[in-house]
Amino acid sequence: MKTGRMKKTRYSHEFKVTAVKLANHPDVLTQDVAKSLNIHPFMLSRWKKDFREGRLPDCVKEEGLMASIEEHKRIRALENQVSRLKIENDLLKKAIQFDLDEKQRSSS
Repeated sequence: MKTGRMKKTRYSHEFKVTAVKLANHPDVLTQDVAKSLNIHPFMLSRWKKDFREGRLPDCVKEEGLMASIEEHKRIRALENQVSRLKIENDLLKKAIQFDLDEKQRSSS
């Protein structure tokens, strides 16, 4: 078993503020932001608290944030579309297999 210290990642203030602003947007879930940034939701919640209490300086331009929010919305919409298309594809495969099975039964 491996022992020792875990690797500690240091995030820039700009990264933290961008993450907080994304998570504070009404159309975006904190868990989704944390997952997309590959960080723990608790860490993002702590950053949100630090930001509210003024311990995290605001150094991010609003234009870049809005672009990030729009991109995040677009990614979520595309993920939903992929999910629907996978289900549709599975149903079509089952329908084709069912049709082939019926043809084999009727030809026997």
